[in-house]
Amino acid sequence: MPKFRIEGGNSLCGVIDIQGAKNSILPIMAATLVADGECVIENCPDISDTHTALEILKTLGAQVKHRGNTVWVDCRNVLDYEIPDSLMRKMRSSVIFLGALLSRHGKAVISFPGGCELGPRPIDLHLSAFEKMGVAIREEFGSLFCNGQTLQGCEIPLAFPSVGATENIMLAAVRARGTTVITNAAREPEIEDLQNFLNEMGASVSGAGSSTVVICGVDSLTGCHHRVIPDRIVTATYLCAVAATRGNALLRNTCPRHNTALLSALRQAGCEIEERGDYLRISCDFLKSARRIRTMPYPGFPTDAQAPFMGLMCVAKGSTVFVETIFENRYKHISELQRMGANITPEGRVAVVEGVKRLKGAPVQATDLRGGAALMIAALAAEGVTEISDIYHIDRGYERPEDVLTQLGAKIQRI
Repeated sequence: MPKFRIEGGNSLCGVIDIQGAKNSILPIMAATLVADGECVIENCPDISDTHTALEILKTLGAQVKHRGNTVWVDCRNVLDYEIPDSLMRKMRSSVIFLGALLSRHGKAVISFPGGCELGPRPIDLHLSAFEKMGVAIREEFGSLFCNGQTLQGCEIPLAFPSVGATENIMLAAVRARGTTVITNAAREPEIEDLQNFLNEMGASVSGAGSSTVVICGVDSLTGCHHRVIPDRIVTATYLCAVAATRGNALLRNTCPRHNTALLSALRQAGCEIEERGDYLRISCDFLKSARRIRTMPYPGFPTDAQAPFMGLMCVAKGSTVFVETIFENRYKHISELQRMGANITPEGRVAVVEGVKRLKGAPVQATDLRGGAALMIAALAAEGVTEISDIYHIDRGYERPEDVLTQLGAKIQRI
């Protein structure tokens, strides 16, 4: 199995471009299923989750081309409505195809999705919403059999502003009869990106980015041409990496307003940050604790940035308290950071990080996508050599991170 070998101690300096958003491309690829025409998607990140989504589309019967960071998808001949268990298990967000299949065929068969083990992430919100729209759902031997030949628009209040549930409902509702209103909807930028993609195909969706999303069903949708927004979590990760090494870098093709909470925390930690247009410049000479980080739904501090920021705070002066409110089991990276000399005390959903002067290189294991990113950040700041195993987790969300970090002067190899 491949590993990352990282020799720490080098300040990261230079210019990099940020990839397209993982959390946008997956629902957008699912959305191509509801179009009667070819969709061209630019700024598509070349990551393993993208490849899994393309495999799902091809298995269903779509015509797919992938060249560089552009994808062509034509679903006009898609007749199948069952996703194989082997593909569903590869990533949690594969459940997003359920809403699109219901929209296209009025029926779908899927198994329960896989992905990073971050604790319970029930899809009850998705299923109860579909039942309100007239879908009959039967569970049998670990598979969900869903049938709703005539989807009916309705009001759907969400008990929690779930990103996946909001997106799944949007996909199911675009060709439903009548109007669907989602209240307490998630407000993430990726939902607004999905709305824009659907509207470019001829849908009638409004309100994304607010807590109320309104979808008026239409009879048909056409293909379109769309460019995916930049990945705000990848942006956060590389900002933390530069800060951890006391570097100076320019990040292009990003969107500063999507990272307001993260940028505020970085400034509190002593980083100098310049925002202008679609770029961010960061420099850091002295790093101090950010005191308290509490993950919250957007626009709060993102749970996906918690682990990378913790990797940064391991080498900051002072104590930082982390409170994880979104997922129960999102501290798996702590034991690996401790192998490198990090001083972290976890207690349930709270973790206290006391910064140390220097981390030491060690063999560590990526336990999930963002935990793997935290280990890369710690390794870049550490003294000596770190080998990170199970980097397939990292490849799920980061496009050739070894090349990006090498551009900034890091000593990193995929071995």
